Amino acid sequence: MKKVLTLFLLTLLYHVCFSQDPPVFQSSYIEPGRIVKLAKERYFFDFGADAFGTLSLFLRSPQPDSLTVYLGEKLNSDGTIDRNPGGSIRYQKIIIPGIPPNQVYLLQLPAGRNTHPPSIALPDSFGVIMPFRYCEIENLEVPIKDVKISQKAYYYHFNDTASAFTSSDTILNQIWEMCKHTVKATSFTGLYIDGDRERTPYEADAYINQLSHYCIDNDYSMAGRTNAYFIDHPTWPTEWILQTASLFYNDYLYTGNSAPLIKYYSALKNKMLIELERQDGLISTKLAPESDSLLRHVGFKNNSKETIRDIVDWPTGERDGYEMVNINTVVNAFHYSNLRLMAEIAGVLGKANDSAFYSHKALLVKNSINGKLFDTRKGIYIDGEGSGHSSLHANLFPLVFGLVPEGNVASVISFIKSRGMACSVYGAQYLLEGLYSNGEGSYGLQLMTATDDRSWWNMIKAGSTITMEAWDMKYKPNSDWNHPWGAAPANIITRYMWGITPATPGFTKVRIRPQLASLTFSKIKVPTMNGPIRAEYKQTDIKHKLFVIELPPGITGDLSYGQKSYLLHPGVNRIEIKD
Repeated sequence: MKKVLTLFLLTLLYHVCFSQDPPVFQSSYIEPGRIVKLAKERYFFDFGADAFGTLSLFLRSPQPDSLTVYLGEKLNSDGTIDRNPGGSIRYQKIIIPGIPPNQVYLLQLPAGRNTHPPSIALPDSFGVIMPFRYCEIENLEVPIKDVKISQKAYYYHFNDTASAFTSSDTILNQIWEMCKHTVKATSFTGLYIDGDRERTPYEADAYINQLSHYCIDNDYSMAGRTNAYFIDHPTWPTEWILQTASLFYNDYLYTGNSAPLIKYYSALKNKMLIELERQDGLISTKLAPESDSLLRHVGFKNNSKETIRDIVDWPTGERDGYEMVNINTVVNAFHYSNLRLMAEIAGVLGKANDSAFYSHKALLVKNSINGKLFDTRKGIYIDGEGSGHSSLHANLFPLVFGLVPEGNVASVISFIKSRGMACSVYGAQYLLEGLYSNGEGSYGLQLMTATDDRSWWNMIKAGSTITMEAWDMKYKPNSDWNHPWGAAPANIITRYMWGITPATPGFTKVRIRPQLASLTFSKIKVPTMNGPIRAEYKQTDIKHKLFVIELPPGITGDLSYGQKSYLLHPGVNRIEIKD
């Protein structure tokens, strides 16, 4: 009875505090940080960072003739806007017939890509917006001192001061700032979208975006709204559908609110794809093609022509040569993880029979994966049943989901490290999770701060201020320069490098497991529902380390470092460690 009453009260709390109210949007007028006169009546403006919006002009004296305005994300080598940037990098030319003086003029961008379904519709008040950092204006006869020009940027409600990070590694610091800006700048639809190329939510993109958002702001309404969206709007990849439970469980972990789990529990069960399993528990979209009934259960509409297909990674060239066989190792690793999460969710909701059922199935799948998809001779996983190939992906996903028996962890990690960053920016999220979860923080930091063309630094070097859809345009020629699924470091730095995660749902207790590797200094501010957690690390010499952890009222926890654990209390905790 007490359990039922508690769930009733949580449901009531959900409808009061977490109902799907209209999203709260904001806009900012950002002035250029740099203005360059390129020629007579021709000027260049740099607003410092890419943002989704339009241009605001205010002229204090008359402009008798038309203006030609160029907006773009990418520059040529001579410092002018690239008129042919390639891929899905944005550029636009607009001619303004005339601007009346002494009044704000908002540039009216032409309708086109992403202004119709399936792209997420924007509020009418936004008009048409696009991502841009740079502006050029030709035929500007008004003296530049009489011109006020701004980038009007739109985004979801965001607290810029809720989080912060710095360290002794300047590359890591710049990557953090890019990832933080990415989450804010791409929030303009009120849902976690894939990027400007499509402006459509995908579960895998949302997983990375959600975790990164939790680490930089404590407004959880966008995550909740996106989760609800996926119930009736699934996407086609098998592994994407199997990440839906992760999205809901993460929301519960960070908010402590189980009401969405209650509301959508039946729908989450329908997305488990158990209908595709064999007797050994392994699933296949090829051996057991989905029925119309399964597609409806998953959430596809009655008139949908969609089918469920395995993806492993995207684009296809980022699969490290993965052999797409019928029984797929990556798909079944996700299947195992999904069963474990659903057992946990069922337990939270007091559904003991369901919890036991999913736990039993998870164990069956684990045994089948390790018995049939592991090459005992090489000590690594193969891509699937009957495959003779072992990819990075076939090994990193079993590692991150805890499938690897203790005696095989070393050989699997050794193989993973031999492959480097042989995955996409999406795969990098799970690669880093798996490495840090198994004590490989030094290698994780090495990957995050790499400077080759498969790195976050390469995105910065290319000129992007928002994470890109791919490591480089050559790896995905139609890429955009504003894809939040590339923002993994925002949550990896917080949740794994610093190791700051909720020990209890709602963050009433914190668990801190830092793996700061070669850093000699770092400082971080992590938002929670109960206030910010602040942490600082200093290595005074090779044998002396100092942690200063400040917890807000209502939060306790522990810090584990090396073989020791230290209790943490509200207020300032000063911990000196001598190795």
